[in-house]
Amino acid sequence: VQLQASGGGLVQAGGFLRLSCEASGRTFTTYAAGWFRQAPGKEREAVVGIRWSDRETYYLDSVKGRFTISRDYNKNTVYLQMNGLKPEDTAVYYCAASTTRPIVSALPNPGAYDHWGLGTQVTVSS
Repeated sequence: VQLQASGGGLVQAGGFLRLSCEASGRTFTTYAAGWFRQAPGKEREAVVGIRWSDRETYYLDSVKGRFTISRDYNKNTVYLQMNGLKPEDTAVYYCAASTTRPIVSALPNPGAYDHWGLGTQVTVSS
């Protein structure tokens, strides 16, 4: 099973991007998904996580109201819609999936996820 993140790029502040995370290979059931990001010189941080069974979510405070996670079951793809982008959103973004059933409070924890995609660079210019 592989996760492939795409959709990153260079955008001006206030702009938008939609990141995609497509699962390929052997089909597996995921119970949660998340997007993380890592900026140069900073630790990786959770941007958003969702538990599919009840749609419970975690959003990083700084992205609430601007970012939205969604899923297309038919395409095995998870999306991260990012609106109102700010220079501080600049980072490499990684998607992740969990084949376990994490508790909601674990959604921001990278350890809750057992499949990871390669990152996609998002750069927001001021």
